[in-house]
Amino acid sequence: MAELHVELVAADRKVWSGAATIVVARTASGDIGIQPGHTPVLSVLESGPVTIRQADGGTIVAAVHGGFISFADNKLSLLAEIAELADEIDVARAERALDRARTEIDDHAERRAEVRLVAASRKAA
Repeated sequence: MAELHVELVAADRKVWSGAATIVVARTASGDIGIQPGHTPVLSVLESGPVTIRQADGGTIVAAVHGGFISFADNKLSLLAEIAELADEIDVARAERALDRARTEIDDHAERRAEVRLVAASRKAA
């Protein structure tokens, strides 16, 4: 089975690296699925969950906030301002952050909290 090499990097650390069969992410143009052999891509990442189907059959889900996605020669780079694996997300803390953002009418913080909760729920599914 064909594979692509994926690097998910946040501003402060390498979040995940490995082989995958498909990666789904949200870009400024909408959701995109990248598989081996895809045409080259360079786009802005929007806040949203990123789903990585690993070559071994596992699934990685991450909450990503801003950045860029680049694909060429079966190498995919997701360079995010902020990225958290679903396993790292404290759901109770994210729910409190969402409540606080709604109370303070902070759309950016609200979106960030919503994305974290979506990523955490996809991991559990």
